[in-house]
Amino acid sequence: MIDRIYALRKSLHNYANGGYVLIAVTVLAMIVANSPLQNLYFSWWQQPVLLQIGNFNLFEHHGHPMTLMQVINDALMAIFFFSVGLEIKREVLVGELSSMKKALLPVIAAVGGIVLPITIYRLLSADDALLQGSAIPMATDIAFSLGILSMFGKRVPIGLKIFLATLAVADDIGGILVIALFYTEELSAVWLLYSAIVLVLLLLGSRLHINSKLFYVIGAVTVWYFFLHSGIHPTIAGVLAAFCVPAHPVMNTRHFIDEICDAVKDFPQAKPVKRGETYILSTEQLNALKSVESASDKVISPLQDLEDTLHPLVNYLIIPLFAFANAGISLSHIAFSSLFQGISLSIWVALVAGKFLGIFLFSYIPVALGWVRRPDIVTWPMIAGVSALGGIGFTVSLFIANLSFPVDDVTNLLLLNQAKLGILVGSLLSGVIGYFILSFSLPRKPVQE
Repeated sequence: MIDRIYALRKSLHNYANGGYVLIAVTVLAMIVANSPLQNLYFSWWQQPVLLQIGNFNLFEHHGHPMTLMQVINDALMAIFFFSVGLEIKREVLVGELSSMKKALLPVIAAVGGIVLPITIYRLLSADDALLQGSAIPMATDIAFSLGILSMFGKRVPIGLKIFLATLAVADDIGGILVIALFYTEELSAVWLLYSAIVLVLLLLGSRLHINSKLFYVIGAVTVWYFFLHSGIHPTIAGVLAAFCVPAHPVMNTRHFIDEICDAVKDFPQAKPVKRGETYILSTEQLNALKSVESASDKVISPLQDLEDTLHPLVNYLIIPLFAFANAGISLSHIAFSSLFQGISLSIWVALVAGKFLGIFLFSYIPVALGWVRRPDIVTWPMIAGVSALGGIGFTVSLFIANLSFPVDDVTNLLLLNQAKLGILVGSLLSGVIGYFILSFSLPRKPVQE
């Protein structure tokens, strides 16, 4: 139990810090996109990218090299979804999704946070061309939302943090299903067959207790390349490959402790060393320490090790780079009045009102009916604040917007920019509203738990 709480706190801390980085990068992207550097900014993302050996280019799609924007959105974001897949698998095995009792309330709330925003968006979107963006307001950005929640420090009950984190994970599952089902091109049976073969090999490797992380990383890259040509969005490859990574370690903890005890017991003694004095370990001491290091590696499962390794890469590089590339909008051709019409209006209203009402009502109703219990120390005003934070769509909303309106003509480009504006405004309003609700509803003193 203590280990799980420590892991949760570490994960929340990583997401919170990533949220601060996202805020800074988003502001920077908007400044650059509306500065004298805007031509360089927008043209830079259209540069072709090659990772080529002979005639084989890993970043090639339909016979053409991928642009830098495509590499970020289709390749680097596949790593993000690989990380999300690892997190979902861990949560299902040992986390907050591992039992129906713990998962039911945030999962039901997540369903409300998906259904109502989509419904409101479709009600406000009279033009059929806009309906393909119906899934844009269904997302919750876990880094941004937890980043704002972390501003209140120890005033936040751990139950409220778990509720928001679990809700966001369940929300991610919904987003992954939507991307897989509704953003698929014409399918290629041959490439899908290749992908299935590799996924079967990865599953077989997990069953045979192959714990080499390199084995699963190479397999994931291979599946990504096959998906890129199959018609299914390649980021889904990251999720499916993550589900194949084993969660069992090579060595159990009892055996690990025995090995550590043996290494410490036989560790060659040395004379006391004064502070600052140079000292070189003997060969016997090095071997003993290496055996401890090797045992430590074997007691951590590939799933947990990869998830821990990818967190900094995803939170501090991939997601900020994605935000910097996609959040920049030139406002010179967008009138302020567009916020109150068309797709911008549909998105920000769906994020602000749809997410809030969906999450709060779908939390209140099952508790009122006696199906589930509210988390300890957590009040309804606190859940209202978190419900508002759920409207911070940002990362996945921007991602789905790019899929909904591919930049292949002037009309789609205009719709995409208006969609991005709606996402930014809706996320900003949701964050501000959630912050003010929580500032009044959270206890004034640190919570004792």
